[in-house]
Order: sequence, then structure tokens, then C-alpha cells
Amino acid sequence: MRICRAEYKTIARYTEQLRPTRQCMKMLKEKFPNHSQSTLLSIFSLEYQKRTKRTISKHHAPDAIEAYYQRYLTEAKARPSSPVLLEIANEVDLSPALLARLVVERFLQEQQSTAFSKQILNNMLREPSLIQDLPLANHVAQCTINDCCYGPLVDCIKHAIGQEHEVLLMDKLMEKNLSFLDENQLRVKGYDKTPDIILEVPIAVEGHVVHWIESKASFGDDHSHRTYLNEQFWSYWNRFGPGMVIYWYGFISELDCQRDRGILLKDCFPSDIVTLCPRMGQS
Repeated sequence: MRICRAEYKTIARYTEQLRPTRQCMKMLKEKFPNHSQSTLLSIFSLEYQKRTKRTISKHHAPDAIEAYYQRYLTEAKARPSSPVLLEIANEVDLSPALLARLVVERFLQEQQSTAFSKQILNNMLREPSLIQDLPLANHVAQCTINDCCYGPLVDCIKHAIGQEHEVLLMDKLMEKNLSFLDENQLRVKGYDKTPDIILEVPIAVEGHVVHWIESKASFGDDHSHRTYLNEQFWSYWNRFGPGMVIYWYGFISELDCQRDRGILLKDCFPSDIVTLCPRMGQS
């Protein structure tokens, strides 16, 4: 789905009042019913990450961490059946998963006389049952489950969705009988930085030649697209020629302005592919 920049800003402004919990998606969908939930979740995630980067330093201050930890201990004791860690996160406008990380780290500092590794901390966040304190383990699990932007559960979901769309892209290419090399095949050949797909025989889409295709299971906003251009897309263009990027959850329509320079944006697999040889695919 293409969204003009003005409409994107309207959605972004609305997200400023939301917290990264599962309930926020219901509110977004009710406010913007014409957009898919996947698109709205991707936009919210992008905007919340920007918000977090602006404020994270104050939450990592030692006095702030101590205040969060002591408040958690007090409220968890007073209200053992309440999701106090989740409530604190929403109140201070911090990702529940990130607050859980701060609290578990502070808990480990108190419990262990020797230094602990990040691996131990990460394992506990991925599997809260490893936390010796059962109430804290339950609160951490609540934060992980309810956070839609950060945390090990979100990381797993994003990874799975990314792989799912790469498989979808390859299925579409095979349906068209197009010959291609995927990222794994390219790495075997010695390429260190590659797009998801290199077409062995280029195609044309809407009058533009395409040598490579990059799959992004996300929404393309100004910041992320500019980052991808600088860190990925232009290097692909330099090495392999013009290509196409598919933002499966849509993008800001004004960003599709590099076609003449060799980078085409789409929000789905194109149906109007022209091949070099009609027998190799649809024309």
C-alpha cells in the first residue's frame, strides 16, 4: 500500500499517544480502518523506535534504573496478582521488554556476587522460567508477551516474517519461470553483501530494467528508506545495476523517485513483468 507523506504524518502523530502493547493495534485499526493491521503495526514500530532512541538515555541512568527496580519490588509485594512491571513501563513510556531487561539486570546484580554475562541475561529474557524469582519471571513474561515492538518474541516474529516473504518472492519468481540466485547461493559464490535475489536474466517492470530484487517485510518510511539506500541499495546498484525493492507492507509514495537512477519501489510482486525471452516467463 502506498501512502502519501501527509497521510503518513497523520498516522505517525496519532501513534505518539500510544504505548507498545497489543491493545494499541486495536486502537490504530479503529482509527485507520482502510489500512491493513500489518501496515499499521510496521508504521507504529518504526515511530516507536524513533521515540525510544530519543529518550532511552534517561531510562538507562543509574538513578532511574534504581527507582524502577525499587518501585517494582514495592508494588509487586503490595499487589502480587497485578502486572506491575507492565504498568510501570506504560506509565514511564518505555518498552515493556526494555524495562524488563533493566529490572532483570538489576536483579542479577543484587543476587550474584560475581559478574554475569550478557548471555545469561539474554537467556533469561528469552526464557523467563530461568529467573530464580518466580514473581519476577511472571512479570518478565507478561512484558515480553505484551510488547509489540521490542523483545525476544518480537525478534523471532520479525525474523520469521522476513523469511516468509523471501520464500514468497522466490515462489513468485518460480511461477514466472525466472532464473535467479538467492542470497545463500550468492554467498557460496563469494559475495559478501548481496540483495535477496539476483536475476540471471534481467526483466523489465513498468519500463525499467531490473537485475536484482530486495524483499523488505516492513513499511518504507523516510528514515528507514534513506538508511537502506545508503547502506544497501546504492551498493547493490553499483555492483549489479538497476534493481527493485518490494516493501510488502507499503511505503511513502513520494519515496519512489529514483526510478530513472535505477531503483524501483513496489508494494507487491509486479504482475506486468516483461522478460527477455517469452519462453522464460510471462510477458
